This record gives sequence, structure tokens and C-alpha cells, in this order.
Amino acid sequence: MVAFEVPEVDYTQYSNRQLLAVPLVVLGLALLVIAGWWAMTGSPVTPGIDFTGGSELTVESSSSLTQQQASQIFDEPVVSVQAIQQGDNRYVVTFDSSDIDGIRATAEANGDLTILRSGSTSPIFGSENQRLAVIGVGVAFLGMSLLAFALFRTFVPSIAIVISAFSDIMIPVAIMNLVGIKLSLGTVAALLMLIGYSVDSDILLNNHVLRRSGGFYESTYRAMQTGVTMTVTSISAMAVMAVTATIFGIDLMASIGLVLVLGLTADLMNTYMLNVTLLRWYKYEGVNR
Repeated sequence: MVAFEVPEVDYTQYSNRQLLAVPLVVLGLALLVIAGWWAMTGSPVTPGIDFTGGSELTVESSSSLTQQQASQIFDEPVVSVQAIQQGDNRYVVTFDSSDIDGIRATAEANGDLTILRSGSTSPIFGSENQRLAVIGVGVAFLGMSLLAFALFRTFVPSIAIVISAFSDIMIPVAIMNLVGIKLSLGTVAALLMLIGYSVDSDILLNNHVLRRSGGFYESTYRAMQTGVTMTVTSISAMAVMAVTATIFGIDLMASIGLVLVLGLTADLMNTYMLNVTLLRWYKYEGVNR
């Protein structure tokens, strides 16, 4: 991996409150969106058919297809109709039913529709998926928190890692609600990956500041040279994946790529504003109290 030149930030120009304001305001807004969504829908993020049960049918139509038209074509209740690409007559039709055979039979009988792919999840299996996904994210987050405290054994550096990772998850979840990305097994995997990315960059920063020789700002800059390069490289790769998947109509990969781009971008802010500020407070003020 070839490192690029990271501009050296003069942190001395900003107070701790100034540096903390941006990441905390963004986190607060994300939590407000999630809380509002939870109050309106009963769920912090809209679950996909992986968790609710149902069927999805990807079809190519000879003309434009709306949800009302799809409801007239199929006997099953239609939850949504989403175009794969603007100006393209390929659509993902979501049904509140797991009777995929009946849905396919109806589509095949309609001369205007060509089936590209299909899939279904039973409500019981979807409920089990949801339970396992919550357990998986919870265990991963708990494990990350325990690792942070085991490595540094002091409250402020450890809690800085935990808060940063928490924010890295909450921000993309809030944006998922705003842009209409549903929670699926793929996006859960992306959120789990974000925990790993976040811990990686935060531990790198903490190690340089707390365990290596040199002043605070020198150590921070050394950590940024490596950490920013890794994160920006990952953002670029995920952005290419998201764009390519969108072009070819691979919705799952596009959603995973977008969630990772959002989370990794948030990680840059949280690591080099939130975490750096807490470490600076710990080094220069917290220890002397």
C-alpha cells in the first residue's frame, strides 16, 4: 500500500470544545433520526425481508411499472416497487408473502414481465435472523469494548475507542433510514466490518500517542500518515464497488458498499477529531486533576 501525503493539521489552533463539537453534533443528529424512526415505525432501522419474511422478484418490464400496477398484476400484497436504475425498466418488487412459487407463476403468465431473479424468506426464519443479527452485533461491540479496556487499562483512552466505534455505526444507520436502505444480512455484515475498521484506526492512534516516543502532536501526525491512508484506500475501494454494483443492478453489494463508505468517512471524523481530542485532554489536563 502506497502512502500519500497527509496534510498536517495544526490542532493547537482549536480548543477541545471546538474539536468535539462537530462529531458530537453529528452523532446527536444521527441518534435523533434513529429515535424518531423507531417512534414512527417501531424499529430503529427498516428491516428487509431477511428479517421480516417475504419475497422479492426482480423483473424486466416492457414498460414502466408502479406499485399500483404491480398490485393489479399480482394477487399478493406488494410492499414496494423500486427501479434498479433510472431510465431502465428493471424493477425489484417486494411482497409481504413467502409464496414465491405463486408469485413467479403470476409473473410468467404476464407477457409484459421477464423474471431476472427471485428469492423469499419465511417469517419464522426472518425472525430468527433478526435475533441472531442483534446478538452478533452486540457480541462484536462488547468484545471490541473489552479489548480496548484490556489493551489500555485506563478509562479515557478506552472509552474514546468505544464512543468512536459507536458513532461509526450510528451515523450510517441513520443515513440508511434517510435514503431508504433496508437492513439486510449484507448491511449487518457491513456494520460488523465497521466495528473492525474503527478499532483498527483508533488503536493505531492510541498506541502512537500513549506508547511511542515523541510529543503528542508528532505522534498524532505519525498515526494519521498510516491511518488516513488505510481508511481513504478502503473508502475508494468500497465506493468503486458500490458504483459498479449499482450499474449492474446488484443491490446487496451496492448497499454494503454505501454503508461502508458512510461508516469509514464517519470514522475519519471520529478518530481524528473526537478520539484525538479526548486523548489530548487525557494527556494534558485529565492526568493533572
